[in-house]
This record gives sequence, structure tokens and C-alpha cells, in this order.
Amino acid sequence: MKQMGIVVSGAASGLGRAVMENLAAQGYSIAALDLNEIAADQLPEGSKGYACDVSNASAVKATIAQVGQDFDAITGLVCCAGIAPGSKLVGRSGPHDADLFAKVMAVNVFGTFHLMAECAALMQGNEPDEDGQRGVIVTTASVAAFEGQIGQIAYAASKGAVAAMTLPAARELARTGIRAVSIAPGVFDTPMMQGMPEEVRASIAATVPFPPKLCDPQDFASLVHHIITNKTLNGEVIRLDGALRMAPK
Repeated sequence: MKQMGIVVSGAASGLGRAVMENLAAQGYSIAALDLNEIAADQLPEGSKGYACDVSNASAVKATIAQVGQDFDAITGLVCCAGIAPGSKLVGRSGPHDADLFAKVMAVNVFGTFHLMAECAALMQGNEPDEDGQRGVIVTTASVAAFEGQIGQIAYAASKGAVAAMTLPAARELARTGIRAVSIAPGVFDTPMMQGMPEEVRASIAATVPFPPKLCDPQDFASLVHHIITNKTLNGEVIRLDGALRMAPK
């Protein structure tokens, strides 16, 4: 039996997994995308996993086409897939590696763009609800888009691009009843942070004014759910950071 679904990229871990689990608990079925397909026993009931390299336009097109066949309709997209390698513009070994910069853009910017375009194309064929809405897109920017630190030039540029895509997308898609909102998270307790030494984690957590800790991925997931249900939220980039303002380093 097919069902209404929400596409979540980067669903295997971190923010994406928190979103998948939260939305599934609210009764949504999830099309869970990650670089490697998530095993069925690691997915919530009624959800399906897909292997997809979001940086590859053809792969995204094929995956979303398959999602469209597997679900009655796709009413939401949550983009959480991303990478954050650190490198200075000019480091000890010389200028920033151009291929690394391009890879960050390919995953974080082009990956988000590919998913937005393919999912919006599906959503516009949905039957509108009582308010005329056919779908909602939630992307993941970062506070680095506004206060990128030393060594984050590629990551900050990519997340700045994600933030900048939000309003034009919302304006364009308004005619078909599709909303577009972005979340700019601060420092969250994801696998990337969990791999750091405890003293480093504590130092980073201490920079958050309140609550003075690494942010909980479930708070990100709760905001995603709120965006999906609050039809007035549109065209906005929402900071979720405990009042954090990043220092230069």
C-alpha cells in the first residue's frame, strides 16, 4: 500500500536521523536518503531507504522518480545531507585545495538544489489542501553562513548559498502552493561533534549563551515538524543556536 511521504536526506545519522525519527513518530512516512541505503530494520515502520549521492544530478533525478512511484505523494522535503571539512584559504601547505572546495559545494549546495528541484516538480502535481498548500521544503543552512570561522571558508560559502536560495525558492513556488524555509543550526551534538575529545566538546558548548551546551538534534527535528505544520512560515532562514554568535576561531 502506498502512502504520503516526506523525503529526508542525510537520514542515516545526526540531524537527518533525528528528523526521520521525529516525523515518523508524528505519523509521517519517510523516504530516507543517504549515501548508502539504510537497512530496513534501521527505518521506522512505513518508511523506505534509498542510496543516493545528492551531489550527482542524475542520481537524484532517478532516486526521486523512484520515490514518486513508491509513495502516493511526496508532500515534504528535508535536506540534511552535508559535509564540513575544514581548510584555510591559505594554509601551511599552500592555497585551499580547489577540488575540496568544489566537493563541499557539490554536496551542500548542488545536493540541496537537485533535491529541491526534483521534489518541487513532484509536489506541484499534488492535490492542494484546504489552504492551497501542496508541499513544503526545509533546507539546512548554518550559523556559519553569517559568522564563518577561520578554516570554514568552503563550508560557510556553501551554507550562505543555501540560505540565499530560500527566499527566491519561496517566491517562485508560491504560485503552486509550496513553501520553502531554511534552518541555520548552531553547534549540535551530532556524530561529528561526538568524535571530538571531551575537553574540546566542553569548550565549544561553553560558547553557547543559553542553554550552555551542545544543542540537541531533537530540537532541530521539533523545529522541522513545526515548519511543516505552520503554514505561515515561508521564505525565512531561522537560526537555532541558543543565541550563539561564532567567534573568528
